Amino acid sequence: MKHLPKRILSIDVLRAITMFLMIFVNDVAGVDRITKWIEHTAADFDGMGFSDIIFPAFLFIVGLSLPFAIQGRIKKGDSYLSIVVYIILRALALIVMGFFHVNMESYNAGSALLSYPVFTIVLTVGFFLIWLDYPAQLAKTWKYSLITIGVLIVATMAYLYKGGSAEHPKGLEPEWWGILGIIGWAYLFAAVVYLITKGKMVVLLPSFILFALINVTSHMDLLHVDLWMIGDASSITLMLGGAVISTLYTVLISKGKDKTLWAALAASGILAILFGFMIRPYAGGISKIYSTPAWVFICMGITILVFELLVYVIDIKDKKNWFSLIKPAGTSTLTCYLIPYILYSLFSLIDFNYPHYFNYGIGGILRSLFIAFLVIRIVAFMEKKRIRLKV
Repeated sequence: MKHLPKRILSIDVLRAITMFLMIFVNDVAGVDRITKWIEHTAADFDGMGFSDIIFPAFLFIVGLSLPFAIQGRIKKGDSYLSIVVYIILRALALIVMGFFHVNMESYNAGSALLSYPVFTIVLTVGFFLIWLDYPAQLAKTWKYSLITIGVLIVATMAYLYKGGSAEHPKGLEPEWWGILGIIGWAYLFAAVVYLITKGKMVVLLPSFILFALINVTSHMDLLHVDLWMIGDASSITLMLGGAVISTLYTVLISKGKDKTLWAALAASGILAILFGFMIRPYAGGISKIYSTPAWVFICMGITILVFELLVYVIDIKDKKNWFSLIKPAGTSTLTCYLIPYILYSLFSLIDFNYPHYFNYGIGGILRSLFIAFLVIRIVAFMEKKRIRLKV
């Protein structure tokens, strides 16, 4: 059997698959009369649907990538201070975008100067100008001028924002942080923890266990811990779980223990799922909305096993061409996440409506799959034009 590489290409593929599915589940949420196992489950229902697996999988994947990104900067000779600044700026970008996205859910177009789709498009253009991966050969004057324009656009949108109702108007406020914001806060804490532990398993693993215990004991009413910005520690548990697994990979591969790795990944995935089901009756059941330990560990275990399968398919059997159509979702992931905001806003501006048979059942599911592919192919075209976000 081919030896495992130190650089895991399967992480990019797993990220691409997860982003494709994230776009799909976000779109299929607007489809009626579909099978229940695809949908998100209700908050008080003890269980989860397919859609409930995608976000925790993404948090775990961010954790998988984290050690490679930070170790790469350390090997380049970056100081710890510069790495901390890099972590903060990266987290801040996600938090800011998530903050705006949450507030757009309560946008009051009736009292605002701009319609919802126009506001969304202009705001997203501002995000692109600030966090675009500008070509190295672009003059710094142009680069910083465009970034400044982006900042002014976002600041203007913040000023123009009107939320709430006519009776109870409100401005921008952090009701919650949105998908990107949760990722940003979890990344900030997980990356700092990883940096403090210096990526040493002997310290990193206990750190993961500590946050996992906070999540478990909080939901068992043994401790009432509400960590600043990360609450019950569910998000950082998932992210540090990914960091532990990729660190384990690196350690075992460096020692030539490929067979041990296969067993360790399989055992980790199975044990995480079993622990999730074991803790289920005692810690709030399985609930994405309440981020219960059962949901955290079952989703983590599933993601580990899928990751192991992809390591075999991609890194051993070299079948990455199987996923070439969705590759941009793994290399320009944030761009893929933002493009639907522009796409749906354009649909609204031209008053586009799907034929009725694409709004329910199998037709609606096929529509959502098409939208996910369409978004990724749009991003593929943008990549060719070197238009992608870098956060």
